Amino acid sequence: MNNWRETTLGKVAEIFTGYSFKSEFYSGGLQDIRLLRGDNISQGSMDWSDAKKWPFEQFKDFEDYQLNEDDIVLAMDRPWIGAGLKYSQIIKSDLPALLVQRTARLRGSSDLDIGYLKFIIGSPWFTSYIKRITTGSLVPHISLKQIREFPVKLPPFEEQKATAAVLQAVDKKIELNNRINTELETMAKTLYDYWFVQFDFPDANGKPYKTSGGKMVYNPTLKREIPDGWDWKPVSSLIEVKDGTHDSPKPSDKGQYLITSKHLKSTGIDFSDAYFISQEDFDAVNKRSKVDEGDFLLSMIGTVGLSQWAMKIETPYAIKNIGLFKTSQAPEKADYIFSAVTSLFGKAFLKQNQSTGTSQPYVTLGTLRSIPVVIPEKSVFNEFNKKIKPLHKLTYENSLESQKLAELRDWLLPMLMNGQVTVSTPTQPQTPEAQDG
Repeated sequence: MNNWRETTLGKVAEIFTGYSFKSEFYSGGLQDIRLLRGDNISQGSMDWSDAKKWPFEQFKDFEDYQLNEDDIVLAMDRPWIGAGLKYSQIIKSDLPALLVQRTARLRGSSDLDIGYLKFIIGSPWFTSYIKRITTGSLVPHISLKQIREFPVKLPPFEEQKATAAVLQAVDKKIELNNRINTELETMAKTLYDYWFVQFDFPDANGKPYKTSGGKMVYNPTLKREIPDGWDWKPVSSLIEVKDGTHDSPKPSDKGQYLITSKHLKSTGIDFSDAYFISQEDFDAVNKRSKVDEGDFLLSMIGTVGLSQWAMKIETPYAIKNIGLFKTSQAPEKADYIFSAVTSLFGKAFLKQNQSTGTSQPYVTLGTLRSIPVVIPEKSVFNEFNKKIKPLHKLTYENSLESQKLAELRDWLLPMLMNGQVTVSTPTQPQTPEAQDG
């Protein structure tokens, strides 16, 4: 580490903030330019669902505020929330876009590799720094000056690139797994919808049941037609449904995890921000809801209905504000029940019955237990299981691999960035004269 350089972020990175675009001039054309605000930045990704836009013909007038691929962006208002630091890296699909005020844009330089910069911002030290300096009770915020003053220790440029390459390789595999899982989940939901919402499962002749004239009977409880001879039941009559602890155990230096709805992500369960509770507290709260591999979890507050299979990890965990569906008690029903609860019909039921009187929407345990599940003929159920199980199995395996890779990255990152572990860089081949000398 003798050749490492101690400096501040502002001396080695280009750090800039956005423009105050006036809301009265926002536009709505398909070709218009998205405006990047802090609200659009999630943990390592972008959420453009509510993006504001600016007229396309004025794009060139704001050259200084145009974003480029690989730019690092950081929210300056509410920069850290329970789910983590609000930062991400711009990718091609995010462009074109313009930077709005109270959002920081960071770029590398001849002294700082852009890939290495991303991992500086994603490091636990930077998050700790941001949490410590954030001010303001109404809208917690940080300043450009504070970002620039963050102290960094930099290895030589080529070593930065080599270090970033190692960490990026891990991230790329996680991203690939996430993309594959998105496709698998789409396939699984489409299959369930086709068979059990549209009721066009293959009939005895291999033709779509309802479309081919299969007999349908109106069900007054479900308020829709279902195939003749089929039934329905609330999910709690098929498996046990729980909601985790109602207590708030104090964080501990070690012990077992406590996860809440905020730890359920579209890409899996995020344990990186979960906190430990003591073994004694864990034993007390876990009596209410023991999580086993094969169960699945569902968010009861915030993003209601977000679901994930319970991951197998070395450290056990307790849950709070999460619905626990004990499919481990009936593994033969697990895939079908998961599909039913997370289907468009299941989510519509949750949305219809959620409460919105507080700052965040939520559903009660009673609502979870009453989610209606259509009960098909046994032959249809068995055929569906044959098709859905491989999709769910591969999705779970990918999520488990991504979790292990994320743990590896998070274990490596601090050691690589404080010099405990170094990555060797390619050496230039010696010339014949140097060899002879």
